[in-house]
Amino acid sequence: MLKQLHISNYALIDELNVSFESGFNVITGETGAGKSILLGALGFALGDRADTNILYDKEKKCVVEAQFVLTNATLKPLFEENDLDFETECIFRRELNPQKKSRAFINDTPVALQTMKEIGNQLVDIHSQHDSLLLTDADFQLKLLDEIAQNGTILAEYQTKYGQYNALKRKLNELKEIATKNTAENDYLKFQLDELDKADLKEGEYADIEQTLSVMENAEEIKTLLVTANGLMDDSENAILGQVNELTSTLQKMKHLLPDTEELAERVENLKVELKDIAYDLRRKEDETQFDEGQLQSLQERYDLLSRLMMKHHVSGFEELITLRDNLKEKVNAFENIDETIAQAERNLKNSEKQLSVLAKTLHDKRCEAATIFGEKVTTLVQQLAMPFAQFQVSVERQDSFGSKGSDEIRFLFSANKGIAVDDLRRMASGGELSRLMLSIKSAVSEYNYIPTLIFDEIDTGVSGEVAAKIGGIMRQMGHSLQLISITHLPQVASQAEHHYFIYKDNKGERTQSHIRVLQREDRITEIAKMLSNDQVTPEALKAAEVLLK
Repeated sequence: MLKQLHISNYALIDELNVSFESGFNVITGETGAGKSILLGALGFALGDRADTNILYDKEKKCVVEAQFVLTNATLKPLFEENDLDFETECIFRRELNPQKKSRAFINDTPVALQTMKEIGNQLVDIHSQHDSLLLTDADFQLKLLDEIAQNGTILAEYQTKYGQYNALKRKLNELKEIATKNTAENDYLKFQLDELDKADLKEGEYADIEQTLSVMENAEEIKTLLVTANGLMDDSENAILGQVNELTSTLQKMKHLLPDTEELAERVENLKVELKDIAYDLRRKEDETQFDEGQLQSLQERYDLLSRLMMKHHVSGFEELITLRDNLKEKVNAFENIDETIAQAERNLKNSEKQLSVLAKTLHDKRCEAATIFGEKVTTLVQQLAMPFAQFQVSVERQDSFGSKGSDEIRFLFSANKGIAVDDLRRMASGGELSRLMLSIKSAVSEYNYIPTLIFDEIDTGVSGEVAAKIGGIMRQMGHSLQLISITHLPQVASQAEHHYFIYKDNKGERTQSHIRVLQREDRITEIAKMLSNDQVTPEALKAAEVLLK
């Protein structure tokens, strides 16, 4: 439920703090006093788009904070999904600075506006006069019925299966499209694949050939350098190994005369071993490096073939050419086995359709059961609101095709008059009847705890007298199931509330400001008396107000 609302620098509000209670709360005040501003500020805190002209003081930022008490753990997964801490007390904060930059926070964590709105929609339902037209919307009707039927879990499972079903159907259509194409396309693919298969491509081959060719093309120079290196190492008069042998012999003689040189002799001996290994490797490389004209030509031809294939198929590297070959092989194989592939796809789709049908039937049965209960409850309520012959029914008709929320077509049927059969709500209900019907529907749904806080913005416009008293009674009853906040001009409704708030304008300063205060019993009597007598507080109006409050 909404526990507290703090508004700073918003429209006609400089600074405002108001605490709300559970049950039925009512807000009254003169036209233009700021009731709609209060709702606008709450909507702003819940993620509505900001009007950039809302700043009361254009030099300061606007801040709106809405504090909620969360007692229902069903919202916890939604918080976790958005990396938000789920706490009993939750604060939505929205800011708008003078540069018209907006920021949104939930429990001091920055969030995207869409996230704030998504979670906010699960906490508060703000219903204005014009929202009664939603009753004629098919999606809204289905949503209400599913709330009554408590179809959340089964509907989520259905929608998962529905996504899988559509994916299988798309795949089958793609396969059938491939099968109906001209076989010339497959012949061309096979021609390309045959050419690449004959080339016998091997991973890493192109790079190896490049390296080998580079060596062979420089074989003469490499041979000359290796001969020179071998000569310096072992095959010349002043060869390194000969000199090292002489050095070793000298140090061996010296160590008897100068013991400190023994370590030097050992180091030279180790060096001689390493130099012999180097000499061996150089000799081996000289023997292996042979200039073979035939091998060079063969490798060059292979290199040219691979280069031509890469150019022909417009690939930038040899690995892409191998990938192309593998893709062609997959396409050709798929085409050659297309009939079996299509048959398997049809079996998969049929199996998916059966599963989807079972879930759709479950949804249908639950909706039919809920429709009967829902229709009877709404009829009972709406007949209390000066429509004694009104009838409300929910039609649930199963269709042959599947939709995103099942296979049902939902229609709200209504008749306000005796002897007139129910028909589609869009044709049968006037604007005033829609408002009373919406109130009855919201009251029926409220028993299922579909939302913690419900706000009515003058839903009772256009009614008076006994009907207004009935509306107040219905709202008071709704307050037993959820937190209800109603903005009203009707004293019969205001008197039924458990908590009464009064919004007023103050014109004493340089600028008009809106304020709100909680009315105690005596103040309530005076306020309701004003509502009864057009602001003239007469003794009769005061007595009538006392009677209403009783």
